[in-house]
Amino acid sequence: MGKTQLLLSLLLCSFIIDLEASRQDLNQPYRTGYHFQPPSNWMNDPNGPMVYKGIYHLFYQYNPYGAVWDVRIVWGHSTSLDLVNWTPQPPAFSPSQPSDINGCWSGSVTILPNGTPVILYTGIDQNKSQVQNVAVPVNVSDPYLREWSKSSANPLMAPNAVNGINPDRFRDPTTAWLGHDGEWRVIVGSSTDDRRGLAVLYKSRDFFNWTQAAKPLHHEDLTGMWECPDFFPVSLTGSEGVETSSFGEVKHVLKVSLIETLHDYYTIGSYDREKDVYVPDLGFVQDGSAPRLDYGKFYASKTFYDDVKKRRVLWGWVNESSPAKDDIEKGWSGLQSFPRKIWLGESGNELLQWPIEEIETLRESQVKWGNKVLKAGSTIQVPGVTAAQADVDVSFKVKDLEKADVIEPSWTDPQRICSQEDLSVKSGLGPFGLMVLASNDMEEYTSVYFRIFKSNGTNKNTKYVVLMCSDQSRSSLNEENDKATFGAFVAIDPSHETISLRTLIDHSIVESYGVGGKVCITSRVYPKLAIGENANLFVFNKGTQNVDVLSLSAWSLKSAQINGQTVQPFSECEDSHSLNQS
Repeated sequence: MGKTQLLLSLLLCSFIIDLEASRQDLNQPYRTGYHFQPPSNWMNDPNGPMVYKGIYHLFYQYNPYGAVWDVRIVWGHSTSLDLVNWTPQPPAFSPSQPSDINGCWSGSVTILPNGTPVILYTGIDQNKSQVQNVAVPVNVSDPYLREWSKSSANPLMAPNAVNGINPDRFRDPTTAWLGHDGEWRVIVGSSTDDRRGLAVLYKSRDFFNWTQAAKPLHHEDLTGMWECPDFFPVSLTGSEGVETSSFGEVKHVLKVSLIETLHDYYTIGSYDREKDVYVPDLGFVQDGSAPRLDYGKFYASKTFYDDVKKRRVLWGWVNESSPAKDDIEKGWSGLQSFPRKIWLGESGNELLQWPIEEIETLRESQVKWGNKVLKAGSTIQVPGVTAAQADVDVSFKVKDLEKADVIEPSWTDPQRICSQEDLSVKSGLGPFGLMVLASNDMEEYTSVYFRIFKSNGTNKNTKYVVLMCSDQSRSSLNEENDKATFGAFVAIDPSHETISLRTLIDHSIVESYGVGGKVCITSRVYPKLAIGENANLFVFNKGTQNVDVLSLSAWSLKSAQINGQTVQPFSECEDSHSLNQS
């Protein structure tokens, strides 16, 4: 057994041993039932998601040594047949070369025309500079891609005195795409000393020898470091995805993760293939004013094209809201969002997101309502569902829109409005929505809701303003958690459209999709009372006017198999341990 293979085997065995320990620990009320997470330790960015020979793969930033971030980060790896149930594989690679000896950071997978997947990733080299490396499968006939080999030519891209790239701000290569001239293109996130964010562009004919382009694909002043960029086409019609190198009847999306705000922002625009320049459409700027993929806990996201189901799928890292000492005590930190289908909305100026359809395989008992009036000030329990692990879809209709309050001219920040105007503040229309993970005595609950305001006339094209909030302020009796409230405006005309809410509840994560996925908000919560069978679900209306529930469906969800199976007998781990001792 070679040294690299031995190291990977030992890491996997540690992973399996941690899994067995976590199974024995029954005091884990915040572990999830169907969101991706390792059995223990730290996880952050999703890396290189793909489908290969009918098998889905997810790589991820993983610290095998503890529940906090560590410079010795490796590429964790799991596989799935359905993007729901996951089997652990050996880590794809760990620090081993001069070009990544201080950490194997984020990157992406590109499928070459011959069907071979290739990983480009950021390594932290012996000088602690950020450089770009490549790794390829050892055995392309293995659909599980259990072994990877790093090129001896690494690094392929590096900061130097000529290109002037800052060695501390040069990371996270995207999936590459083929240009009109047959050359590959890839972008790497960066920034200048004066906070100009950059998507540094490189080109290659063979994928292994890369040359920096004269200009970045795109840049924006005063935005700081652009982490985890993602650049991909979206079809102008329908919800099907398109392959990353596709061109024609498409728009392009540039997503960047801004380290200064720790949020993911996107713009929609046009990609000039001749000039290799991306230009956002009118009204979009690649800064903090751009729309966000998610208005809650969601960062370092990554998409891939699923050619099996002709869709683009989005993953995002959902970090903890608990203090590090609590993460160390529970032995793990970090989730991935439930995978989402993402596409261009009919308006052409927004992306829509929705849980992938495979979640329906987890559905068990269903509670279904139709045409129920939510009277002003009412709260109604939704019985018959496992409220700590559920999928809820509800549609509201508001009739007396003229009763809505006029929004204050100073109310331009939706998160601030949601924080100031909590459930105790009644208005004409709202708040109305869901109370999830609620305790029996209502001491704890997380509320996801809407308010409707009349426009104050500053925007003559908008008569009403719809606000969506996710309020964690009462989510736990533990005051050490971050219980920030999140919010966003929803582009909808309530006089003609239904206000709908889809919420996925999974013990310590609440993912909400407003109005068909126009707005997404993800929250992390850690109730002390509303745990397991003691969690409840309610529909509420705290406004002064009645609201109609047109329909409500709530499903209990069974648990998925998340990294719960080993890929080798436990005795082989003991053999590897013996080899290490010898």
